[in-house]
Amino acid sequence: MTRRGLFGVSAGAAAALAGAATPAAASAAAPARPARTGLWLRWWGNNSWEIRVPRGEGTATVLIDPWLTRFHTGTYSDEGADPRTPIRVDTDLIDRHVDSGELRADHILVTHGHYDHITDVPYLARRTGATVIGTETHLNLMLALGAPEDQLAVATGGEYLRFDGYTIRVLRSLHSATGPRARVAFAGTRPGRPPRRPRTIEDLVEGGTLAYEVASTATGASVVDFGGSNYVESEVARLRPDVVLLPPGGDSVHDYVPRLLAAAGHPPHVLPTHWDDIDRPLTEPAHDWGGLAALRAAVAQASPASRFTVVDHLETFVL
Repeated sequence: MTRRGLFGVSAGAAAALAGAATPAAASAAAPARPARTGLWLRWWGNNSWEIRVPRGEGTATVLIDPWLTRFHTGTYSDEGADPRTPIRVDTDLIDRHVDSGELRADHILVTHGHYDHITDVPYLARRTGATVIGTETHLNLMLALGAPEDQLAVATGGEYLRFDGYTIRVLRSLHSATGPRARVAFAGTRPGRPPRRPRTIEDLVEGGTLAYEVASTATGASVVDFGGSNYVESEVARLRPDVVLLPPGGDSVHDYVPRLLAAAGHPPHVLPTHWDDIDRPLTEPAHDWGGLAALRAAVAQASPASRFTVVDHLETFVL
């Protein structure tokens, strides 16, 4: 298998991402639910989201998989990501955003341990004082990268946590599986003690995958984020989110989009995530790696009452 096949997603594979929704599934889509208000979302590219909810006279902020550095990996090139790509963190860039007050965080939520989800988190946690939630492997990898231990909170899925202004529900989830053998890239765990400091992107293993629901306690408005193109259907079925952040892909997952949106009660809003070429800078418009059109079509067929909205780099979506 090529590096592209294991560590990237081809446009051809993306075209099959939904499994076609059956006519019966499409006709069974629920009518649009009125969306609740009280959520402010900004997309920092990849699966990096800033979520703000009302809290007193101000707002509380939750970040998901924040990755500003975006060092070059070739993930969506013909060759795919080079596993030996060195890890780096652009501390000057992060400092500018934090020192200006543009970026802050009460919580940082990690969906899995790969380089494009976890690399910046230890430094961001140190700068913002945020509590970081992830699996044992995620926390061990972050400790090895210098994260403050007293800011880390382990989760396994099933936690339902209340904080000032918002709740966080941690969902057991699954990572994307690609190629003819449906393999997870950089699979593995790092339980027990932290490993040696990761140096290259292959050192940052998946380590289990989580999804998250963040909800405003003031209005009840909620958003669910998936950091990979897979999920545990029974975890989603309990939820009725106003917004689903949904990645393209899922070509190895049976009825990827129809099953998810049906389980979530046909949410009023679907926003694509993880659809941009991460070798392009955040200062440029997002460049589709090839999965966006197929995802849009799959959502329209499976849940026609759901509004599909594409947010560009650093743009906001407000309920």
